[in-house]
Amino acid sequence: MGIDLHDIRYARIGTEDLDTSVRFATEILGLELMERDASSAYLRGDNRDHNICYTKGRETGHATGWEMSSMEALDAAAAQLEASGVTLRAGTNEEREQRRVHGLVVVTDPTGNTIELVARPAACGRRYFGTRDAGITSFSHVGLRTTNASVDEKFWTGDLGGKVSDWIGDAPLIRINEIHHNVALFPSTYAGIQHVNFQVAEVDDIMRSFYHLQQRNVRIVFGPGRHPTSGARFLYFQGPDDVIYEYSCGVRTITEEDEKTYIPRSFPMEPSSFCMWGSRPDIPEFKTDGD
Repeated sequence: MGIDLHDIRYARIGTEDLDTSVRFATEILGLELMERDASSAYLRGDNRDHNICYTKGRETGHATGWEMSSMEALDAAAAQLEASGVTLRAGTNEEREQRRVHGLVVVTDPTGNTIELVARPAACGRRYFGTRDAGITSFSHVGLRTTNASVDEKFWTGDLGGKVSDWIGDAPLIRINEIHHNVALFPSTYAGIQHVNFQVAEVDDIMRSFYHLQQRNVRIVFGPGRHPTSGARFLYFQGPDDVIYEYSCGVRTITEEDEKTYIPRSFPMEPSSFCMWGSRPDIPEFKTDGD
């Protein structure tokens, strides 16, 4: 049995141009800028201290943060992972300060994605107030690239305690709580964050953003549409530094009661498995040989 992750906490994204990324996040995505210095910028779309931290220089790489319920749970998770043969290290004082957390343990999945386990992350007493009315309600999930989906799936479901909700081809959609998926692993040739998801309140928010993005000449790469896996209505669009962003609403939950009878489904790798309305993705990891 794996460790008990509580929720996704943040994404750290190295960027070639900090100004461009902050402008995109505020003017296009609708996030609130919380803090910025010469080397990083912290932004959010909910009541957490931050959801995304852009760091200066693409060479600083990508990382995702995953919250544990307590410092004791983090210590227990580190001991369990180490006993299972997982290589890890404790975060430095500087790294904990940069991430606004009290506890930090860093591991990598078999592909090389940096996974940061954190405890006691900073909250914020002020409610989120975005720079535009995008309807964002929460930071919800990430898509990660994987060079070996089956091996990474075993790491996420075995060592990290996740559960597969569904598959699309070899790509597993994995949950760590009741949300249909908190992370999805998409076959690729290299590691990194493939997309970042924010939940919005309703379909009207998706459609308002659809027209807003078109007016701002932002490239729509998928949607509007609806996923047959999670049931979510969605819109994907291109951001800086080869990272894709997604708005979605109406995602399915799988409760403890549901789990008594729920069986993960295996969808073929074809466009209709990504969208039941007929939208075709212009996203390399979502494309099939015939596209």
